[in-house]
Amino acid sequence: MLSEKKSPPDLAGPAYYSQPRFLRRPQWREWWTILHPPYTLLHLSLVTVGACLTAPVSASRLVATLGAFFLAVGVGAHCLDELHGRPLRTTMPSWKLVAGSIASLSGAVALGIVGCFIVSPYLALFIVVGVIIAVGYNLELFGGRLHTTTVVVIGWGGFPIVTSYYAQHDSLSLAVVPAAVFGTLVTLLQQQLSTPARDMRRRTTAINGTMLRLDGSSVPMSKQLILAPLEKSLKTLCWSGPALATSLVLARFLHW
Repeated sequence: MLSEKKSPPDLAGPAYYSQPRFLRRPQWREWWTILHPPYTLLHLSLVTVGACLTAPVSASRLVATLGAFFLAVGVGAHCLDELHGRPLRTTMPSWKLVAGSIASLSGAVALGIVGCFIVSPYLALFIVVGVIIAVGYNLELFGGRLHTTTVVVIGWGGFPIVTSYYAQHDSLSLAVVPAAVFGTLVTLLQQQLSTPARDMRRRTTAINGTMLRLDGSSVPMSKQLILAPLEKSLKTLCWSGPALATSLVLARFLHW
């Protein structure tokens, strides 16, 4: 029985999810690319994990927290990232990226301010830290001191878990610490896979060489051959987060 031959990854774009064909209008494709949907989905999954660690869980607080992080990171931070150097090669006018980042970050802060009245005034500390991370990392402020792997894995991985937990329960507990470590490690893994994948897609024209096996056979090395397992692993990782988040939501809200 012949095995199905899978096509190699499309190397035309700066990311495997860029410019999807199912979106007909070019502008919609560019917005989709800027939002980094797989990574945004993974990030929001960590927000959900933090909120659902312990019961009870308020659905309204969960939705508001997800909305705030989607605006701050999914839209705001990613617009700033594209504005700084155009890594995704979009043709989106700079004013639209600036307007999108300002509007989305303002919306996230507004939701946070409402949370200060509903949850606790101390939530303002999380808002300030979140804005500093989102703006400082993507615009490489303070001489690039915030543009580090440590900042991004904690800010995109551990911080949302701690914040969403506090937004739910108006307190922190020991249980949130290993959960935050989990989020940080998941984001670190995503970075370890996506960094070489980005480098090959955006900065590498070709890879030449031969892989010699113990049995004497050889395999021609290529850009596609090296990139394929990296991006397959990224896709698996980005779907594993929503699977865990969905199971926790079902456990908290459905009792059958």
